[in-house]
Amino acid sequence: MKNTLRYHIRENVNRVRRKIRDLFRTSDFFLNLLVLFYKGMCHSLNYKSETRIKIAEQDEIAAKRKQGLEVKGTPIVICLWHDELFPLIYLQKDLDIVCIVSDSKDGTILNKLMSKLGLRTAAGSSRRNGLKALLQASKLMKDGTVHGCITVDGPMGPRHEVKDGAFLLALKAGAKIVPVRLDLKKSLKIPSWDKFQIPLPFSTVEVIFGDGFFVTEELSEEYLAACHNRLQKELDELLPHRP
Repeated sequence: MKNTLRYHIRENVNRVRRKIRDLFRTSDFFLNLLVLFYKGMCHSLNYKSETRIKIAEQDEIAAKRKQGLEVKGTPIVICLWHDELFPLIYLQKDLDIVCIVSDSKDGTILNKLMSKLGLRTAAGSSRRNGLKALLQASKLMKDGTVHGCITVDGPMGPRHEVKDGAFLLALKAGAKIVPVRLDLKKSLKIPSWDKFQIPLPFSTVEVIFGDGFFVTEELSEEYLAACHNRLQKELDELLPHRP
């Protein structure tokens, strides 16, 4: 009896979820409402300003380019966990960023949402069109005017375990791997594979940047393992108390 009840509840939840997803996929009106909600939510947050110092140089370069000046820079690949993504997009500022998003129905919504927020996207994942998306993003990044952003445990986990995509993107684009953690002091955790976090209005978000590293060799099995270990270690050490 209990199992039957759980099954019906799960099916009803999934049915509502599909209807909501279809609304956002087919209607710009609802998507625009989502954008307004997102901007309003993030505007209420207390971001710690000193946490952006690690990419201050990139902001300065981007601002000079907007003035028509030719300034070359080194592209970066921002690497973070999937559950900490929500408040980061708002900090784009002058940076031109391409994000790797899932090539799925949910990914289609995220693609449209990010485009409305001023970011570029390349659709693909470890399961479908991943290599194509990474190559597309790397071409945009090669001249140093565009930077990458990738959730290194996405799109379906395992949670907080680094995958390969960021290293291939960094190698192809000549970019620097930059680990980032977001400490959401108060948040609502969604019951999903990644325990996705939505910060509560007016709460504090600390954005912590690691030193990072360049991918300097072809991705042999041994070198790839070393990159995995280094990025995993840096991400874990940036916010060691995160469960």
